[in-house]
Amino acid sequence: MEKAKISVIQLFAMMFIFNMGTALVVSYGIEAKKDAWFAILLGMGGGMVLFFIYYFLFRQYPNLPLTGVVRKILGKYLGWIIGLLYIIYFLYIAARNVRELGDLLVTSTMTETPLLAIIILFVLVICYVLYLGIEVLGRTAEVFIVMLILFGVAGNFFVLVSGNLDFHNLQPFLEHGWKPIVTTAFPHLLVFPFGEMIVFTMLLPYLNRHGLVKKVWLSALVSSGLILCWVAILNITVLGVDVMERATFPTLATIGKVNLFNFIQRLDTIIVFTLLITVFFKASIYLYAAVMGMVDLFKLKNHQQILLPTGLILIFFSMVIASDIIEQFEEGYNIGHYYLEFPFQIIVPLLMLLVVMIRNRFKKKTKDEKSRSKSI
Repeated sequence: MEKAKISVIQLFAMMFIFNMGTALVVSYGIEAKKDAWFAILLGMGGGMVLFFIYYFLFRQYPNLPLTGVVRKILGKYLGWIIGLLYIIYFLYIAARNVRELGDLLVTSTMTETPLLAIIILFVLVICYVLYLGIEVLGRTAEVFIVMLILFGVAGNFFVLVSGNLDFHNLQPFLEHGWKPIVTTAFPHLLVFPFGEMIVFTMLLPYLNRHGLVKKVWLSALVSSGLILCWVAILNITVLGVDVMERATFPTLATIGKVNLFNFIQRLDTIIVFTLLITVFFKASIYLYAAVMGMVDLFKLKNHQQILLPTGLILIFFSMVIASDIIEQFEEGYNIGHYYLEFPFQIIVPLLMLLVVMIRNRFKKKTKDEKSRSKSI
């Protein structure tokens, strides 16, 4: 493990920015139609349940990353294999985020720039920051969360005063019943992005105050979930459900409609800069988790020696992950959520929870029997 410590504020900043990620700009929860905002709230509630599972496992071994916890609970050999699968999973999700950012830049602002060039430069910047260590990433998050909030306030202000909002687009509530809301929230909105916070179990050992993990995690989860809910409301009220379903990046279209006095317009850059910040931290955290997982599994001296080779693998993954952005979205929604995120975020943690509970029960039973025999 790297000899570093991050503060409570730094962890909150990283978690908050991480949860924003690409969920800010994609058609998040639109499968629930007008009730997308409510489905997001349900997904956030499910994310809180997942947190308590992760928190229970963390409390068992607070000084170990997830790859170490898996080996402690599931055994040396099975745990090692599952730990390796987690590393591959972290790299895959990092590649998806990098590719989505590259696609957004190519389609919106840098139409003549090759996708590969954008991805290479972006990953090199990530590798440089991670080479300096997790403390540097935490301090950087403290600065950029302020910029993110300023961008958010400015963007919301201009959208609200633009006169483009029509709150009738949200009516009627429960137009299609509960089924689309529940099936959208579980598992899709649960695993993305709230379940993805399992990656922070690789970073929690670095926290300088372990006792505040619960407050920090829940506050970051709830605050980011409420903001995602509000963004969905804005997109639906401005664009309507039909347009939002067809739009690749609806938040970009929403702010693109702002035109005040024929002077304040073309505010797409606010969303582009926002996505640059959020994806940078999300991809950085995933890449760091993958690298530290390798350090833990293969007993390496430090993470710096394998950072650049892993970054090259990330570039390769992000380029071959899909032929275009539509295929990538479909692959992530129909395959990734069910066959990758659901097992790694829910099934494996639940299995570890069950093993720990059974083990603790047997330990308690053995202890009680020993105390009874001593008393006799």
